[in-house]
Amino acid sequence: MGMGKREIRKREQREKKRVAAERVDVLFTLAERVFPYEPELSDRYVEIALAVQRKAKIRIPRKWRRRYCRRCHSFLVPGVNARVRLRSRPYPHVVVKCLKCGHIMRFPYLREKKGRNRWKPRRALSGSGPSEGSS
Repeated sequence: MGMGKREIRKREQREKKRVAAERVDVLFTLAERVFPYEPELSDRYVEIALAVQRKAKIRIPRKWRRRYCRRCHSFLVPGVNARVRLRSRPYPHVVVKCLKCGHIMRFPYLREKKGRNRWKPRRALSGSGPSEGSS
């Protein structure tokens, strides 16, 4: 009936991480909303969100991961303070350049397609193997 200390601590930790994730999301949303009027304030919101994320040891949600500069921590808006380009060589990737500090970030894409292609030939080979042996 009574819960042990470990279960209570686990529940508290889970709650802390949930609250932290919520705060990070709220701060990035605020940064996005306030950027057209006060870019410096949106940069400050990113700084606070990153501090919360570090303290709670949580991951930044994927939708916000590309929206800030890893070097100067400024909130990035494509076409305003960030240049976004697609490159196919040597591997398909998105290049995001911060126009405030000049930092370049590369994000690969089409990784899941490669995984799919890897499985298809094996299925085809295993399917054709027995039919070849029977003829």
